[in-house]
Amino acid sequence: MTRITQHDIDDLFLQQLRDWDLLQHNYQAIENVKTREFAIGAARFKVQFNPARITSSAAKVDDRSIKQRPCFLCSKNRPPEQKGLPWGNDYLILVNPYPIFPRHLTIPTPRHEPQRIATRIGDMMRLACDLNDFVIFYNGPLCGASAPDHAHFQAGCKDFMPFNNDLIRNGEIHEVAACNSATLGIVTNLARTTFIIRTSDIDDGIVMFQRLYEALPVANGVCEPMLNILCQTENGKLRIDVFPRAKHRPSYYYAAGESNILISPASVDMGGVLITPLEKDFAKITATDIKKILDEVCIDQATASLIIKRIKS
Repeated sequence: MTRITQHDIDDLFLQQLRDWDLLQHNYQAIENVKTREFAIGAARFKVQFNPARITSSAAKVDDRSIKQRPCFLCSKNRPPEQKGLPWGNDYLILVNPYPIFPRHLTIPTPRHEPQRIATRIGDMMRLACDLNDFVIFYNGPLCGASAPDHAHFQAGCKDFMPFNNDLIRNGEIHEVAACNSATLGIVTNLARTTFIIRTSDIDDGIVMFQRLYEALPVANGVCEPMLNILCQTENGKLRIDVFPRAKHRPSYYYAAGESNILISPASVDMGGVLITPLEKDFAKITATDIKKILDEVCIDQATASLIIKRIKS
């Protein structure tokens, strides 16, 4: 199995910044990106104005649109300047040319196969162990993935998303289940319902994730439960944050005229950094809007209670 060190990642960034003008321009732009900050109860949120993310935020992910466009994660369609590092037996680490983070990676499989997490959660945890300066994240097919037809993870700088510090400082975690080294808890006081898995053993973490995964609701015609996942190392253990979703996009996304806000929540938004590719939306969004967006796209308390009941039974 190919392993990656932080030195390898540093070298990849230096090479790509040197040899790829578009990437260099976009990483220079991210240094001066505009942000606003909001508080919703015990949770903090940043709103980032990032026009380079318009393609992702506005991506059409219906089956017809997906079939009509070339997959930008397949090797034959990637820019010739984009180079990567193999990881494990089944992934390639790439520098994301349209960053949200000061360091932003995309980690696709070489094969074109659908975005699914059930058989890949162990890979996600192993990535978090190898890339321990990063948080690894997964966007479900209808939860922010702009390439739902090609399996991939992403990674960004640890502590960039406010959720991490909010959880440590203010999170009220109520235990739901335990198995060997793994525990499963739920947090409801940080503006969105989140399940937290902590484990010192990857196999234990896989078992606990599967218990949660099988308890999550699955809508008719949808291939897997709607969710976003963050995964990182914390004090020598793994922490997996699971954000079950009720909806792909909020009503603001489809609203006409002044009511429209082009925002399509994914893992980074769930982590507390909301991406607005349009300046008008960045300027007008309020804490009330953010709360409404989260209330619409995240599960409610009744659904959370049902999930817990399924896990315990």
